[in-house]
Amino acid sequence: MLSDQKLVKEIQSGNQSAMDVLVKRHYKLVYSFAYRKTSDKEVAYDLTQEIFIKMLKKIDLYAAKGEFRNWLLTLTVNHCRDYYRSKAYKQASNSNEYEDNLYREKDDVTYIFDKNETRKEIKGALNTLPTIQKEAIILKYFHDMKIFEIAEITNTNDSTVKSRIRQGMEKLKVLLIRSDSRERGKC
Repeated sequence: MLSDQKLVKEIQSGNQSAMDVLVKRHYKLVYSFAYRKTSDKEVAYDLTQEIFIKMLKKIDLYAAKGEFRNWLLTLTVNHCRDYYRSKAYKQASNSNEYEDNLYREKDDVTYIFDKNETRKEIKGALNTLPTIQKEAIILKYFHDMKIFEIAEITNTNDSTVKSRIRQGMEKLKVLLIRSDSRERGKC
């Protein structure tokens, strides 16, 4: 199996099949980050396509100094930030066409309902965090990245990333405990 760096060199020399391999290798990573940032499958799909197009256009800028995965995630983070500043996002958020399409298993209905409710609570709580904390938490806990990798991707230092994760997790804890207390009060 070719390394990412070798695939990049192949792409730079015009090898289309190397591009296909590289996209297939990292598609899930990019899509899952975009989905967790937007909570919308269609928007995440569109952003993922745009990110890979941007990657192809900027592939000559990759200097092979660090992991390709980190470089690609940097593009992903920046593209998602750009999306939230864009006119398309502002129009979509004003139209209230925001649906939650969670993956549903074909098992016990009550288990699925509880699991989906928990996901919604976590996703809702994540969406209340400031962008910088949300990004750090998604990269750390959903993409299993190390602190120094997150610092590289977000263009900050290790202590800043640690602080963002700690503060974000404290806020999530408060929000989820508060939500759980309200649910118990209903019973």
